[in-house]
Amino acid sequence: MNPYEDIIHLPHPEPPRNHPRMSRLDRAAQFAPFAALTGFGAQITETARGEMNKDEYNYEDYD
Repeated sequence: MNPYEDIIHLPHPEPPRNHPRMSRLDRAAQFAPFAALTGFGAQITETARGEMNKDEYNYEDYD
């Protein structure tokens, strides 16, 4: 037996009139990814691409 069987089919409570429900768009925005440094990821990708295209590497620096 399901432990919530007695309440599973009860109707949902109505929101208070002085506090309407939040729209789905506004609610989704709360859970959207947060990018504090806008454009920073693109800059990292661009820098990495430039580094990978270099023909000259000094592998002695990595020892």
